Amino acid sequence: MKNTVERSIVRVIVATGISSVVTQLLIIRECLTQFQGNEFVIALILFNWLILGGLGTLLARITVRRLLTPTLSRLGWLSLILAGFPTLQILAIRIFRDLLFLPGISVGFYTTLIYTFIVMAPYGLLVGFVLPYSLFVLRRQDPSYSGARVYMADNIGDVMGGALFAFVLVHWVSPFTGICLSNILLLACLLSLFPRPFHRHPAAPAGAVVVALLLAAGGVFENTTLAPVGGELAYYKESRYGRITVHKDREQFTVFEDGVPADSSHDIVAAERAIHYTLAQVDDPRSILLISARSGMLSEVAKYRPESIDYVELNPEMAHVQFRFGLIEKVPGLNVIYRDGRVHLAETGRTYDAVIVNLPEPQTFQVNRFFTDGFYNLVRRRLKPGGVLGFSVAGFDNYLAEPQRQKISSLFNTIRPHFAHVLLLPGPRIYFLCRAEPLTADIPGRLKEKSISTAYISRYYEGDVTDDRIGQIRELLDPTTPGNLDRSPRLMRIMFSQWFARFATSPTVFMGVVGVLCLVYLIRSTKPEFVLFTTGCATMGSEILVIFAFQIFFGYIYTQIGLIVTVFLAGLMPGAWFGHRLKKGAGGRRRALFATDAGLILLLFQYLLAVGKSGLPVPGWVYLLFGFAVSLICGFQFPVALSLKGDDNRAATGAFTADLVGAAFGTLAASVVLIPYVGITGTAIGLIALKALSMIMIKGITPSLQGRGL
Repeated sequence: MKNTVERSIVRVIVATGISSVVTQLLIIRECLTQFQGNEFVIALILFNWLILGGLGTLLARITVRRLLTPTLSRLGWLSLILAGFPTLQILAIRIFRDLLFLPGISVGFYTTLIYTFIVMAPYGLLVGFVLPYSLFVLRRQDPSYSGARVYMADNIGDVMGGALFAFVLVHWVSPFTGICLSNILLLACLLSLFPRPFHRHPAAPAGAVVVALLLAAGGVFENTTLAPVGGELAYYKESRYGRITVHKDREQFTVFEDGVPADSSHDIVAAERAIHYTLAQVDDPRSILLISARSGMLSEVAKYRPESIDYVELNPEMAHVQFRFGLIEKVPGLNVIYRDGRVHLAETGRTYDAVIVNLPEPQTFQVNRFFTDGFYNLVRRRLKPGGVLGFSVAGFDNYLAEPQRQKISSLFNTIRPHFAHVLLLPGPRIYFLCRAEPLTADIPGRLKEKSISTAYISRYYEGDVTDDRIGQIRELLDPTTPGNLDRSPRLMRIMFSQWFARFATSPTVFMGVVGVLCLVYLIRSTKPEFVLFTTGCATMGSEILVIFAFQIFFGYIYTQIGLIVTVFLAGLMPGAWFGHRLKKGAGGRRRALFATDAGLILLLFQYLLAVGKSGLPVPGWVYLLFGFAVSLICGFQFPVALSLKGDDNRAATGAFTADLVGAAFGTLAASVVLIPYVGITGTAIGLIALKALSMIMIKGITPSLQGRGL
């Protein structure tokens, strides 16, 4: 009987791990679409998720002593509530966002932080609560049951959930359908926790039916929950690269990609500026590369009658929508290439008369790759003699804020080593024209020579673009601003500062508060908890490093990044198994912790040499091997450190909390502070220093003689 109960609880733990990881990833994507987010928003969501999990774990330790005695049926009801929460969670994010904030407006850092914390709190706290509560229930059946075994079962579920999302759900189903599929297993497993036969205890199966109906209703009403406040939802598709929606307002269509307006019909002015500012510089452009395209651009390019137009679009669904709703047209010589633009430039053997980049602001690491020293060097090598590069960033009216001035200066200073002539044309967007040969600002005159008619440029250009305004921009440039490098993304730091400047706030207060709270937590922690804190921090910091470097060298290929995340989970379970089976005394366990800390430092040092210093791309399998090795060490250290704490219930909840809080701090520090400010090299060095401090603490660990009582 005892073994049957144990197996039932373990199955629920695994199913909860599957459900929680899928829900976590879906919450991240949902918040990105609602808050027009980037990696900084992802960092905030992960930080809140991990902190809430840690608080839920602490709450479990407090409540089981006084309020909620661990029983099988109570675990069943908690798991039943947990299975129904994800649908309500996604629904709340969608509904309350537009109720609390004006639709379509950007939301500040602190507002995003507080909103996501509050809306995620019920589910995040419950997930953190259920894992240690499951251990407490198991220990009522078997007081010697190890916390490491629960940790391993949870890791198995996490890996399965990550793989399910990365390789199945993200490709084939919508968010609510994904939630339904990932929670069906949990719903089936948790019924074994309730007394049988069910006809004598109907509440449990009735509750399961209610939750099942709730999960199914989400999929049925998916489109309804995405309908815009004004106009109508003309199209909706979840692609592996993000959410595509099309809103129709009278006769105008607007395409949104992950909640950000990506294209709109009837925007002839933007199309003419993007195309003619660049192509007017070339006498006879025969081959043209467009990295992404917007409404009307292909029609404008066709006026030059080029032999070939390579239109590169990473997301096939975006191109499909643009063609379907008539935003862009199929013109003679058009080749549509579904690939990352930077990878295409690196691997193609073709050269071009013009390269036109039509991408949003460099406020994500993915987009930032197209505004770096490495990218401009790549473009220069793919341009024919006399070829020109054109792109734009957000402009200004009368006043140029300091973060924006630094952004434009950094871009200019990044380009100058690769192109002898760089011309900046002012307007709602500042257009950069880059060439080895001289450039002209007389765009209307050049178009007249070519007999190319335009609606905006021929009439209004000279009123918007004047020699005085061009000179004003050049005078505002700061020659001392560092350039934007692949391994040191200066623009990401500037965009982060610009986000705060827009709302007259500063990240200093937040980071200071987080630092103080973290210091207080560490002062109150035991030495084994400190080791687990630093390991969680190093693991998540390493994961952020790998994803960032992978984006630089290989482009944003969602399935492969999903594979990296899954690999960072996959090593935890076998590592924990080896650590749990370590049959050594306290001295041997301390030496094992010391050796694995040294192993983490060695791995980070090798990563630093391979990625941070090497001038060559690292093969993809190296990233996967590095991630698996880091997670293997992290998994190994958990049961070893837990055994040195005594492995009672207090020690178990403390270990779970230390791991989650460390992971939260590592995520925030790597994404928001270290990589933008000190780059890959500085981040790796910071993680190495943290683990070196952990090695010093290991020397002072003495084993606990506590039992496993509540």
